[in-house]
Amino acid sequence: MARQHKDRDEDHDEARPDDEAYDAGPYVPRGAGLDALREAAHGCRGCPLHRDATQSVFGSGDASARLVLVGEQPGDQEDRKGLPFVGPAGGVLMRAVDEAGIDPTETYVTNAVKHFKFEPAPRGKRRIHKTPGLREIGACKPWLVAELQLIDPEVVVALGATAGKALYGSSFRVSQQRGMALPMPALDGGAAGEGVLVATIHPSAVLRADDADRAAMYAGLVADLRVAARLLR
Repeated sequence: MARQHKDRDEDHDEARPDDEAYDAGPYVPRGAGLDALREAAHGCRGCPLHRDATQSVFGSGDASARLVLVGEQPGDQEDRKGLPFVGPAGGVLMRAVDEAGIDPTETYVTNAVKHFKFEPAPRGKRRIHKTPGLREIGACKPWLVAELQLIDPEVVVALGATAGKALYGSSFRVSQQRGMALPMPALDGGAAGEGVLVATIHPSAVLRADDADRAAMYAGLVADLRVAARLLR
């Protein structure tokens, strides 16, 4: 279905002068619910990432979720399946959420960037993850803002630098602000939002860690999520 959206719209790429505008705002329907937002995201051409990705990967969970987990972008498996955090990093995250005492039914998971950014491997068909740039993060922010305003969670967890920068700006540093209860920033240029933000590492950092460091990194992820769990109580 999503592949069909992509193929149909690619025929009109040359006729879309806003393709390089780096702004998803015009594609976000006003007053829409999560299902309508998810459907609309399939047609997003707010930055060039849509060209190579299989499909957009929108958030997943209940609109009444008390906690929202924001990652970086979909990975290879997420891009193919159309769902967030269904790959190895998602497995690490869900295990950590459980150990932190957070009810997974009260969470909503999403990413700051909705299309997979990658480069082909020199050999074979493997796709190598590339970190989204500030222009791509900013372009996709209207989708994240729409999700957060609709859900209005009590706590938002920023998983990694990209999620932190999407919410707090380019100066945000996870290493300096992780595990702290931070005020929710303004989402649309207005007054500061309600709720609390907690930053931590992205679960993929646990997977990339050396064997000697992996257990400590995972324990740190769980400890940060326990801060979010206490705030929910």
